[in-house]
Order: sequence, then C-alpha cells, then structure tokens
Amino acid sequence: MSENITYRDDDVQKKKVSAIRLSIISNITLMILKLTIGIVIGSVAIISEAIHSGVDLLAAVIAFFSVKTSGKPADTEHPFGHGKVENISGTIEALLIFLAAGWIIYEAVKKLITPAPVEYIGWGMAVMFISSVVNWLVSDRLFTVGTETGSIALQADGWHLRTDVYTSAGVLLGLAAIWIGARFLPQEHLLWIDPIAAIIVALIILHAAYKLTIQAARDLLDEKLPADEEDYIRELIASMYPHVHGYHKLRTRKAGNDRFIQFHLKVEPSMTVESSHMISHDIKDRIIERFPRSSVTIHIEPCDGRCEEECRESCLMNEEERKAIQDKRGFTR
Repeated sequence: MSENITYRDDDVQKKKVSAIRLSIISNITLMILKLTIGIVIGSVAIISEAIHSGVDLLAAVIAFFSVKTSGKPADTEHPFGHGKVENISGTIEALLIFLAAGWIIYEAVKKLITPAPVEYIGWGMAVMFISSVVNWLVSDRLFTVGTETGSIALQADGWHLRTDVYTSAGVLLGLAAIWIGARFLPQEHLLWIDPIAAIIVALIILHAAYKLTIQAARDLLDEKLPADEEDYIRELIASMYPHVHGYHKLRTRKAGNDRFIQFHLKVEPSMTVESSHMISHDIKDRIIERFPRSSVTIHIEPCDGRCEEECRESCLMNEEERKAIQDKRGFTR
C-alpha cells in the first residue's frame, strides 16, 4: 500500500515573485547610477561595480522567470514538478558571475599598467555608500523569503547582492584612500589602489560564484537532503514505535524548493488497513508541517521479524521482540 501527499501554497509563490521584483528594480537603479558616476570620474573600480550590478540584474531576471516556472504544479509532462528550473537558474547565474569577474580583472590589470586619474572622488564614494545600504536591505529580504520558502533562486540572488555589499564597501574604502592621499600625501602616487580594489572585488565575486555553483549543482544531481533533515525524519519514524517496527529504503532529494521523501514502513502484520493508513498520514502530515512543499511517499509492509539485511539497521525492535514475532509467524531464526 502506497500513498502520496503534496503541499502547495499560492501565497509562497506571490512572496517569492514580490521579492525578486524588488531585486530587479534595485539592480536597474544601481547599475545606471554606478555606470554614470564611474564613467564621469574615470574609476574602473566603480565601472566594475556597475558591471557587477548588471550581472546581478541579469541573474535577477533569470531568477524571476525560474521562480515563475518552478511554481507551476506538476503536469503529465513533468510529474515531479518544475522545481529544478531554480537549480538550473542558479547554475547559469554562477557562470555569469565567473565571466563578469574575469572581465573586471582584465580591465583592472590594464589600468594598473596604464594608470589614469580619478576625478570627483566624493561622487564615487557617495554612490558606493548608497549601493551598500540598498543591497544590504534587498539581500536581507531575499535571504528571508528564500529561507522561508526554500527557494534556491532567491538565495542565489541574495548572495549576488550581499557580495555587492562587500565589494561596494571595498571600493568605497579604496576611493577614500585615494582622496586622503591626494589631500595629505600629494607626493605619493596612489592611483594603483583603484584597480587593486577592482581585482579584490573580482576575487570575492569568484568565491561567491564557486559556492553558488556547488549549491545549485548539488540538487541537480539529486543529492539527498541535509543530514539534519534526514535525522528529523528518522527520529519521527522512531517515535511511532511500537506501532511501527522499523523502516528501510529511505530516499530523499530536492528540486528547487520541493522535497521528495520516500521510504518503506514496517508494521505489525495483523494491523488493519485503516490503522496503518492513519499512521502513514500522521507521519506525512508532520513531515510536511516541518518541511512545506514536500512530496511524501510511504509504502506499508508487514513485519515478520526476520529483519532482512536492508532493514536491520533501521529496525526499532530488540532481539526478544523480533524472536517473539518470528515464533508467532512460524519462522526460525
């Protein structure tokens, strides 16, 4: 006997779409602002930050469409839903970050070889400060909604913007150093600080891209759920003893913010269909309460006490109880 139950919530989808729209609007605004100021004052670090925001914008647009698609219910062509679209989105975003970081390093090295003056530094410092504050607030919103809904796309976009916070702050400090040097150490040539700050920005971006690639690819390869989540499921099943004698073939995976959980449940052979049905539903309801948007499949099996190799490790009975069931069923040890 097998049963399946799936959790969906339209409010979750609306919250995700609202958060990603906020990211798109903020990225458009900051990209235009940074690019304008960067060109006016001649700062490759600020221009690199504009490119960073442009990549963030493209990533946010990709995330927007992936969130919209992943929220569609399962259909005949996609019986397990569309959740992995978010993981594909995250992988594409990571590749875009790698490309952007490479371009930034290339431009920064050129400016190290041929230094150019930076004008109107105060404007550059102002736009970097505004960028840090705005991206901190927007990324915090993305992290909150992404964690609540289990959305890899929102969390990926949050990491994009949180990285932008740190890189903008780094560029701000670099510009401040150039400004202070021009005021108090005019004999020193500190123009190298601007391209060095851009290279540091690129290295931080590369680190974020690596982490994002690992996170997105993990679910594409159907890696099992995190250990703490599987431990909760195991402990929940164990709490059903003595009605449940054991379990085996626990399989878990994640696609986007959808979890898929399946296992075989061993029960007393004389238990009625109604009783085993109630137990399985109780377990499913509690799993879904803990992990919304989960699809849980439980296969009920009678336990005859023989404890085959595959279920011995997760057997909840002691040796005496197993022996009693074997005797009752007419089996020898």
